[in-house]
Amino acid sequence: MPHKPLLALYSLTHLAVDFTCAFLLFRLAAGAPDWALALLLYNFCAFAMQMPLGAIADRLNRNGVLAAAGCALTALSALMPAPLPLAIAAGLGNALFHLGGGLDTLNDSTKKAAALGIFVSPGALGLALGTLCGKAGLLPLALPPLILLVLAVAILLLCRRTYGSLRYRNAPPELTCAGRPAAIVPLFLVVVLRSYMGMQQSFPWKADWALLLTLMLVLGKASGGFLSDRLGPRRASMVSLTGAGLLYFACVLPLPGLLAVLLFNMTMPITLWAAARLLPGAKGFTFGLLTFALFLGFLPSYMGWPPLLTSPAAYVAVTAISMGLLGLGLMGEGRTC
Repeated sequence: MPHKPLLALYSLTHLAVDFTCAFLLFRLAAGAPDWALALLLYNFCAFAMQMPLGAIADRLNRNGVLAAAGCALTALSALMPAPLPLAIAAGLGNALFHLGGGLDTLNDSTKKAAALGIFVSPGALGLALGTLCGKAGLLPLALPPLILLVLAVAILLLCRRTYGSLRYRNAPPELTCAGRPAAIVPLFLVVVLRSYMGMQQSFPWKADWALLLTLMLVLGKASGGFLSDRLGPRRASMVSLTGAGLLYFACVLPLPGLLAVLLFNMTMPITLWAAARLLPGAKGFTFGLLTFALFLGFLPSYMGWPPLLTSPAAYVAVTAISMGLLGLGLMGEGRTC
């Protein structure tokens, strides 16, 4: 496990960054004539832009500074005069934070995946709570940005204390693959499918169980890394997706549906961990490559294309396809501990 205080701070800040982005967008931009374009620009900047920014982050070698800058830019997006610049600033701030915090977490994790699950999991809760508070106007507008500025300073101070400087030793930047180069393709496709599934799946009980459903997302992502360290990434993926597939057959009921979502999302940190292992000299770029896959999975729903996943059988099929793709992407990966 990496430096626990820094991991805890990054995880808390992840929740705060995603909360603030959703809060500001729904408080200041929702309902505007260009709201749909603002939503697209935010997602493009927050997810697709992580790929080129990640390549820069690998060479910059200032992960804590990058994370703090992302917090500050997200906070300052509240001062933007219109929805479109707000969406661009918030999205880029989100991307910078994820890259800085994600790189530090990956570098410190070495062969373990648990810390990565802890880092990525709070985002879903932040988005859900930020959306709720932004729509309802439950908080003063200035409070979330101010909290982010405080967290930015805390990150700089704790990074300096933990590493002795604000320069962290990233691996020498290179795109040389440490394993089978083709393995990145199924890992990329798994993330596209997971994103598409998350945007499309709907349950008859979803409105009444929305908060618990979000908590299942969080718990699934957090626990997936621990299961990977315990069983090995390939076996952990097969176990979690087999369970998810069986439970999706009965997902019209709340309990099986909630457990299916939990198990399905356990593969998220495993996928990120495995991709970073393939390109150890380009972890930031790899992180961004998979967030670009998230963006691609978001696009069909945004564009209003007819949904393809409308039944439990469809969810089971996606789970089975994901299992096959992960089996290909993780071939040769044994235990991580």
